[in-house]
Amino acid sequence: MADSGTRRFALIAGEDGTVERPARVEPALADVLTLQRRASESSSSEDERALFQDTLAEYCWARDVAGLAPTTLQSLVQPVIEVCSFYDVMPWRLTPGALDHYFAGVGKPNRHSTMRSKITKIDSYFAFLEQRYAGEIRRRFGAAVESPVDSFNRPRHRGDFGLRIPPSARATKEFFASWREALPGSRKYPVAVRNYVMSKIAYLSGVRASELCGVRMGDVHWENGQWGRFLVRGKGANGSGPREREAYLFAEGRALLWWYVEEIRGEFRDDAGDPHAPLFPSERLPRAIEALNLPIAPQMCPDTFRRALKDASREHLRGSVTLLFPHLLRHACATHNYEAGMPLWDVQVLLGHSWASTTVGYLATAKGDPERQSLESSRRAVRRLSGEA
Repeated sequence: MADSGTRRFALIAGEDGTVERPARVEPALADVLTLQRRASESSSSEDERALFQDTLAEYCWARDVAGLAPTTLQSLVQPVIEVCSFYDVMPWRLTPGALDHYFAGVGKPNRHSTMRSKITKIDSYFAFLEQRYAGEIRRRFGAAVESPVDSFNRPRHRGDFGLRIPPSARATKEFFASWREALPGSRKYPVAVRNYVMSKIAYLSGVRASELCGVRMGDVHWENGQWGRFLVRGKGANGSGPREREAYLFAEGRALLWWYVEEIRGEFRDDAGDPHAPLFPSERLPRAIEALNLPIAPQMCPDTFRRALKDASREHLRGSVTLLFPHLLRHACATHNYEAGMPLWDVQVLLGHSWASTTVGYLATAKGDPERQSLESSRRAVRRLSGEA
């Protein structure tokens, strides 16, 4: 590994491990090499800090090359800077105990997910540091690069082990029927209908909350497919960024969305005829937008959608599952369609997954019957052979 102080000057090593020096070295170049060698032998705290800044910059460059968004790059190194600034130490001198004291005291966030995210980013930076700079830091500063995130303070992602159990198809149908009946008595009828339509479309199409909130009026294509489809900007994969895909409405979703667009969407305070207007707008306009009198309202926030669905489930949902959130509706969409006979490949296309293994994870609670499927396959084989005969 090349030393950062002499990175510009490459010395080629021979096969026996000895360093081959050029036969003739210019005096100026020899002086530069001598000065840099002396500087490396007497490294100070300023050199450590300079190397720290270099590693942060190179780590961001590496993640930029990997395809991360510019807004994400700064957040990758921010937890490292916070901890090192608090203790006024370089990262390779940070101990697991110091990390524990920081996140258990002054650096403890309000949410467990935030702590998990920060510690994971610190651990990722140390993986980069060990891979590219461990030898150089050992030679120059005598410090061993080892991540302060060990097996004891490493956070556990509780969501990886939790089983999302959606309500049954019957309970889901009764939930939406009860919610629909209660709509006329709502205090804000257009807002209540918007929340209901969003939840029902999320269940029928299997789209995510962020995808549904970003749908615009011009993204609905009534002529595509048999019942119409709408365009969503879904999650990316392998650093590609958001990917556009078509979501499905089916017959029930088309009738529901047509009713909402024709009778309810115009009740909001923006221009519903603008193709760039959100399909599900926010009821409140920020003062800056309201003062400008713009024809387009802001889109509904996913957190607002989650709260509305949660409140409705507490009031109208009956059964063993008492609380709903948008991603659970996505699981319900996959499970109920698969139980109704939709093939796995079609469920994968419906959810917009690139891999079938991801779709299988959504079907953990699906009630499959291997014996019935075996009998059906045997009957199909008999019919095929008898037809051939």
